[in-house]
Amino acid sequence: MGSGSIVFIALSFLLAVLARPVAADETTVDLELVIAVDVSFSMDQREQLIQRNGYVDALQDPLVMAAILGGPLGRIAVTYVEWGGTAVQTVPWTVIDSPGSATRFAWTLSQQPMWRISFTSISDTIAFARHLIGVNAFHAKRRVIDMSGDGPNNYGAPAPIARDAALREGITIDGLPIMLDRPSSAPTIPDIDAYYQHCVIGGSGSFLMRVRTLDDFDEAIRNKLVTEITGPRLTELPRNRLRRVQYSKEPRYNCLIGEELQEHPRRSD
Repeated sequence: MGSGSIVFIALSFLLAVLARPVAADETTVDLELVIAVDVSFSMDQREQLIQRNGYVDALQDPLVMAAILGGPLGRIAVTYVEWGGTAVQTVPWTVIDSPGSATRFAWTLSQQPMWRISFTSISDTIAFARHLIGVNAFHAKRRVIDMSGDGPNNYGAPAPIARDAALREGITIDGLPIMLDRPSSAPTIPDIDAYYQHCVIGGSGSFLMRVRTLDDFDEAIRNKLVTEITGPRLTELPRNRLRRVQYSKEPRYNCLIGEELQEHPRRSD
């Protein structure tokens, strides 16, 4: 083979390599989102199913898809975690960039067995979500942990310690406090939204949305995902949005209330 042919082949190969998207581009997304859903025993199985179905439906909702496709890159990376005293990655990291990929993620989620896990460790779940963000293959300017729950931290490190560790890494934590008016055998508090505001959420643009009835789940989950995907300054937030309040700022809130209730429980009814 002549030198001219070798040069031509080499140039052709170089052009092909340059034309191919590099790995970094393939893994760059608009958002890395950890959906962390409470499956502790304070949530009954019907409530857990309604909550999961809310995410299954929301991930396929046209408004959520429009928010995804409307981003600079038109794709996000999502993983789904279920948690109580420990956390389990129910659906692995997945790129959602089309209705088809959203449907596949939702279908995978719908096929997973329902977990029920003792205790409520918001701190361990935040640490687990931080780990998932730290070791994944994706790159995004925005990284968000979407925490839902109906009770305060009662296991592991105090929630503000885990929250602050995530904030130092530039991770935002949003909250979906579940405030259903029903008796519970588990120690709980009536103002879980205030607990989430003072002790759990934080970071750039952090917010929370309350769920007060089972009928609220679908709309709250959809609106929360749209807000997280587009960014809070690019969408109209509901009136019940609450910004982060520093743990040390007045009025002071007892962020150890969950641990205290675990030692000296009282029934919510």
